[in-house]
Amino acid sequence: MSLRKYLTSRVFFTQVFLAALIIAVLGYLFMHWLTFTTDHGNEITVPDLRKLTEEQVEEKLDELDLDYVLLDSVDYRGDYPKYSVVQQDPIPGAKVKEGRKVYIKINSSGFSSVKVPNLIEKTYREALPTLRALGLEEGTITYIPNLGKDMVLEMRYKGRNIKPGDRVLKSSKIDLVLGDGKASYEEDITSETDSTVVAEPTEELPNEQ
Repeated sequence: MSLRKYLTSRVFFTQVFLAALIIAVLGYLFMHWLTFTTDHGNEITVPDLRKLTEEQVEEKLDELDLDYVLLDSVDYRGDYPKYSVVQQDPIPGAKVKEGRKVYIKINSSGFSSVKVPNLIEKTYREALPTLRALGLEEGTITYIPNLGKDMVLEMRYKGRNIKPGDRVLKSSKIDLVLGDGKASYEEDITSETDSTVVAEPTEELPNEQ
């Protein structure tokens, strides 16, 4: 049988059909095996672990056949309980496989303390980023008569004066007393008095002859 007749014969088409069928079956079996081995379709939704203690995290993840890894503690945040989860990866709602590890960061037990920086005679614009860089916050701003406009004259914490080097907790609010750019009332009165010359009356002596 010539090649041309063979390619147009029923035998050839039958063999092509059988070969295609075998490939399709093998492909189906391979995909079925791949789905089984990768546990495709049995994904687990990561729960929200924020504000839970480490013991609660372990109990919750054990129920879902998940694991966790404690990475580190973060600076204390007042809106989270002490030693509770602040951050997690993967995020809540993510789909993961069984046995996946969830990485968590825990809130520390409290604010750490920092030294109050020397802001005296610095401008308000210079003082503000210095405070924030140390984890401190701007409190109440008060102005008093002083030629140094917006210059820091005093630092206060909870109503009392503090000096550079004193220690306060992070996130504390530092009140600043600034100059208003004007001389004080007393200085104005003093300067006016000094500049005024008081003329004393002189008595005329009688002309003796």
